[in-house]
Amino acid sequence: MRREEIVSLLSKKLLWNESEVKKFLNVKTFLKIKDAEGFYYPGTYLVSPDMPGDEVARMMIERFSEKIISLYGTSTQEIIDLPTAVKIASIIEREAGGKHDMRLISGIIWNRLFANMSLDIDATLQYAKGTEKNWWPKVNPEDKYINSPFNTYQNKGLTPTPIANPGRASIEAALNPRKTDCLFYLHDKYRRIHCAVTYKEHEKNIARYYGR
Repeated sequence: MRREEIVSLLSKKLLWNESEVKKFLNVKTFLKIKDAEGFYYPGTYLVSPDMPGDEVARMMIERFSEKIISLYGTSTQEIIDLPTAVKIASIIEREAGGKHDMRLISGIIWNRLFANMSLDIDATLQYAKGTEKNWWPKVNPEDKYINSPFNTYQNKGLTPTPIANPGRASIEAALNPRKTDCLFYLHDKYRRIHCAVTYKEHEKNIARYYGR
């Protein structure tokens, strides 16, 4: 989920007003990050009915610290900083068909970054298009031209912030990509992943699994 989805669920259960919603979305934390998107750790929480928005947000971010930061070694930090890992993990979280293909998608994302290619990730377009009516709308071909810093078809590199709040499996996949020569991938109707080294091979996969 993106944070707006999370706060929408919480505000209905806890009857938050607009002020408490803003506290949740704009929480200030001990983490040295400008934006808390990506750091609201998914899980089960015991929340009292009168707990304010910023306290709930801090509780979720502290859980992130317990589960992730405490295990994030100094040597890893020297290779990849935490905000970068969380951005990649958030894309994996939205793109993967399940835990079984997270490391492969991670490897493909890293391959594109190292090749200085645009990431061309549909989930980032969904994040750019999302509204309260539908936070993850269907992507259409014309959406590739959306004017947004989250449009990874038009902007090289990673998004300004994470696009969702990933769990541990996605973060581990971001830090431990599978070695692959693939640069492209798609999922068939059964959510099985098929990757390709060249775009020509990718086009064949599109024709085979999407019938076009």
